[in-house]
Amino acid sequence: MRTLAMLLLGFVSMGAQSSFGQSASGWVELFNGKDLTGWRNNGAEKWVVEDGTILCESTAGKYGYLTTERTFRDFNLRLRFKGEASGNSGVFFHARITGIDPDHGPDIEGMQVEVDPTPGNHTGGLYESGGRGWVIQPTAEGERAIRSSDWNDLEVSVKGSHVVTRLNGVQIVDYTDRAPKFTDGAIALQIHTGGGVKVRWKDIYVQDFSK
Repeated sequence: MRTLAMLLLGFVSMGAQSSFGQSASGWVELFNGKDLTGWRNNGAEKWVVEDGTILCESTAGKYGYLTTERTFRDFNLRLRFKGEASGNSGVFFHARITGIDPDHGPDIEGMQVEVDPTPGNHTGGLYESGGRGWVIQPTAEGERAIRSSDWNDLEVSVKGSHVVTRLNGVQIVDYTDRAPKFTDGAIALQIHTGGGVKVRWKDIYVQDFSK
């Protein structure tokens, strides 16, 4: 019976992975693992596909953004990231590039889910660029959810003004925005200004409810 139970558990796990990886139940891949089709590079920083991942790396020490060509309003997003240096990054939603600053690179507005490989630096919290700044930061438990030198699983759910983020299975934010400034826009990956950023991204999927 123990052996049978273990086999059944294995099949359930394989099914869950398959439903995520094969775009079942409306999940669609945003990154094909081969090239940056469907994405737009904004700025002078490095965005390349390497070993089935998107590698972002500071080269000019300015802001850089990789934005989706599509826009999204209500959605679920799942991705994996691994910090390979101590620099700050992020995942934006309801975002748009508003211009170029010659000293700092592209300007962006929208809501950012913070990504930073250093514990205590608010990964999974919400920061509004072009608006209020920090909206909500993680709890003490949430601050400990980051895996500094390993792959991390990030989930973002946006339904109207309600935003939920999870990091490695830990709920970081459950927030209803009483004054949402941005309600539609691109999904974007960020390189923060100042240099030192090196992050890998993979397994990027979205479930779009905007249609």
